[in-house]
Amino acid sequence: MTFHRVQKRATISDVARLAGVSISTVSRVVNNTAPVADYTVLEVQKAIDILNYSPNASARTLAGRRLTARWA
Repeated sequence: MTFHRVQKRATISDVARLAGVSISTVSRVVNNTAPVADYTVLEVQKAIDILNYSPNASARTLAGRRLTARWA
């Protein structure tokens, strides 16, 4: 029997920890919603590349629905 190690998907928290910034800063870089220092952007992008991070589409959909429902 062969067992394969399942690799945990990188989270925004993992990226923030590796880059040495807050989760909010990572969010700002990923979504390009607020100015972030060039050096910080490079550090976050480097962490994203190392961890092979991509935003969770399901989580984004749920967050979008929650915001829509709140204002409806």
